[in-house]
Amino acid sequence: MIELEGVPELIDPVMVAAFEGWNDAGDAASTAVAHLDREWKGEVFAALDAEDYYDFQVNRPTVFMEAGVRKITWPTTRLSVVRVGGEKPRDLVLVRGIEPSMRWRSFCNELLGFAHELGVELVVVLGALLGDTPHTRPVPISGTTSDPDLARRMDLEETKYEGPTGIVGVLQEACTHAGVPAVSLWAAVPHYVSQPPNPKATLALLNRLEDLIDVRIPLGELPEDARAWQVGVDQLAAEDSEVAEYVQSLEEARDTAELPEASGEAIAREFERYLRRRDGGGPPASGGHATADGSDSQSYLRDNPGGRTRPPKPPKPGSTDDEESSED
Repeated sequence: MIELEGVPELIDPVMVAAFEGWNDAGDAASTAVAHLDREWKGEVFAALDAEDYYDFQVNRPTVFMEAGVRKITWPTTRLSVVRVGGEKPRDLVLVRGIEPSMRWRSFCNELLGFAHELGVELVVVLGALLGDTPHTRPVPISGTTSDPDLARRMDLEETKYEGPTGIVGVLQEACTHAGVPAVSLWAAVPHYVSQPPNPKATLALLNRLEDLIDVRIPLGELPEDARAWQVGVDQLAAEDSEVAEYVQSLEEARDTAELPEASGEAIAREFERYLRRRDGGGPPASGGHATADGSDSQSYLRDNPGGRTRPPKPPKPGSTDDEESSED
């Protein structure tokens, strides 16, 4: 049950949601929403009833001590509101939780009822999937929607995905049927280094969200964390000649594919972001994950001292494999 008591009237509210689990490779999406909540000091004001949606043998509650009193935290989905200041203030409704174990349609309907009560004008769902992308290149971010008009107005792809889906895809489809504008932003995480955290993918999602909803997001230490993450992965790859060779082949495939598209569009977007930041002053789960083809995958770098599992060889240029399809 959602409690709406104490929520003020909101200004141009946008709902931003992310869920731990299958749609959250490297914890990139859930960490992005957590970052927004932390930087803007959001306060949780509502939560879904955990009994309705979670299998506690899959997502177990945790016990902790507070002032000498033993308490339990239950896995659930919590909601908070943050106000983004500036010349055009607006509110973000942040939804962060764990992909539910059951009753997905009821789960989405409850969130949509909440969005309706607060006058949410747009729902943005963040996700991350495992893909054949090198860690040395910018993180690919795809923005998809089921609304053709929204796709044209916001420079998004109209989703054509078919295959297994997670709560991100189900929530976006529920929004479409309810007439609520909805967008999914997907970060592609290198499948050979999928262990969380992945601050580089989180940073890329926040940059794309910033462009989409036209707000300046304080990034804090994320840029430095992203650089440190890349240096660490560089060192891990350098220790194994096969992994280094594989990364190089991914780089060549990526560069070849993007060369014809090296237009001024991406450069212009980055320059606009730079100007917005300059004018705005200084910066105030377990299991597999979705892959580009909708299947499950585990990490390739070793989790034990016994060795490292070798990544598969990438398809040759010109292969018919669809490496760029996005799950949603």
